[in-house]
Amino acid sequence: MTDSIRPNTKDAIVEAAFDVLRQDPSAPLSAVADRAGVGRATLHRYFASREALIHALALIAIEEMDAAAEAACADAPSYAEAFRNMLAALIPLGDRHGFLATEPVESDPAIAAEFERQTNETREMIDAAKQDGLFDPAVPTDWIVQAFDHLLYAAWESVKAGEITHQQAADLAWRTLESGLGTGSQ
Repeated sequence: MTDSIRPNTKDAIVEAAFDVLRQDPSAPLSAVADRAGVGRATLHRYFASREALIHALALIAIEEMDAAAEAACADAPSYAEAFRNMLAALIPLGDRHGFLATEPVESDPAIAAEFERQTNETREMIDAAKQDGLFDPAVPTDWIVQAFDHLLYAAWESVKAGEITHQQAADLAWRTLESGLGTGSQ
């Protein structure tokens, strides 16, 4: 393998961390180092602690979710299609970084700011979808935001447990969101 194809050490550690921690969120950093093919000292040169590694993984997960959501919504002809496409795009990411939902990352100011930005973007999208008749205007926007987040997590967990496929999870989450919070006019 040539150096131009081989990922750099930091990228190898990040990918190994996603893989190892996805399978066992309590795995030690030594397991991450082993999977990355580096020693623990090398891992610690890039990430001084488990918290630093989790912080980096959380920021990468946020970027990946943002990119998936943007791509899914880009050509959607309506808010209904945008939300449906977004669910279908975000659910498979649970396989990669769903474990982060149980990490105490919100105490980090940078991550908290990113979560708040994402929540605000979701609020704006929901408010616009209410104007289009997708969601019942009588249902508080923050309730819909919470419902969306919890449906996404439920989908991740159901797929992880092998109960349903990604597509089935997306269909069920959409059905629940639209039927439970919609106006019935879509």
